[in-house]
Amino acid sequence: MYDILLKLSDPVGILGVILILIAYYYLSVGRWIADSMRFQFLNFLGAWLILYSLYFHWNLSSVLIEVAWIIISMIGMYRCFKFSCARK
Repeated sequence: MYDILLKLSDPVGILGVILILIAYYYLSVGRWIADSMRFQFLNFLGAWLILYSLYFHWNLSSVLIEVAWIIISMIGMYRCFKFSCARK
């Protein structure tokens, strides 16, 4: 079982990177705004997927940045729920 999870760790981590890059791309070209739930959720999910990969390929500095990314995204999602963020 561990072997399967280990083999999946790189593709899962790459998917996380792709999700974060998509979110940043849409923000940069003006298709999304930073206050949108889509942007916050893609960052949140992407960071979790990268963190999954880092469980098998440990790197402390990368873990710290992903944990910070998750916390910041959670704050953003909380603000979206509390203040009804834009859907764009």
